[in-house]
Amino acid sequence: MKVEIWSDYACPFCYIGERKLELALKETGMMENTEIVFKSFELNPDAKKRYDKNINELIAEKYGVSLEQAAANNKNIISAAKELGLDYNFEDLKYTNTFDAHRLSHYAKAEGKLKEYTEAVMKSYFIDSELISDAEVLVSIAEKVGLDKERALIILNTTDFSHEVRQDEQSAYERGVNGVPYFVFDEKQAVYGVQPVDAFVKIIESLK
Repeated sequence: MKVEIWSDYACPFCYIGERKLELALKETGMMENTEIVFKSFELNPDAKKRYDKNINELIAEKYGVSLEQAAANNKNIISAAKELGLDYNFEDLKYTNTFDAHRLSHYAKAEGKLKEYTEAVMKSYFIDSELISDAEVLVSIAEKVGLDKERALIILNTTDFSHEVRQDEQSAYERGVNGVPYFVFDEKQAVYGVQPVDAFVKIIESLK
């Protein structure tokens, strides 16, 4: 089976959704027989690389809610992640532009390291509170998952793989996708958003 996942590294629901999918694949015994392909999608292509405000302040501004409401919403996300063993650190989270991280993902894909790279970037952003638009951070992640750090740095200093990111995003737009995570199973069944593990299990069982 093949599962394509359009996601963004700055999307907390994407990390949660991917974890739930993994649990469903393990439950159905399909973990070893499933190819997971991550696709690039930027929720905010215009995001800056650095912000002075914290994530609660940014969310309050974006959605026109109070700072208290933004913090409460983020607390709910943190709790949902915690249930899956993900210790989100929103207090120190560094919201940023994800385009370079996506570009480097296509290098990881070419080297057969996409799954490891995606996991490492998500952990770096949500758990370790690192600035994933920073070249040093991204090169370090690349090296940790077995990619060549010199090649990674060259990519980040050029426009390499920009086209591939845009292709993924164009493919999403053509499907009518305007948010992530977005899962496509064997090019037959599409699911938007975080689903319960049981829902993923039903889909997988129907396609086995």
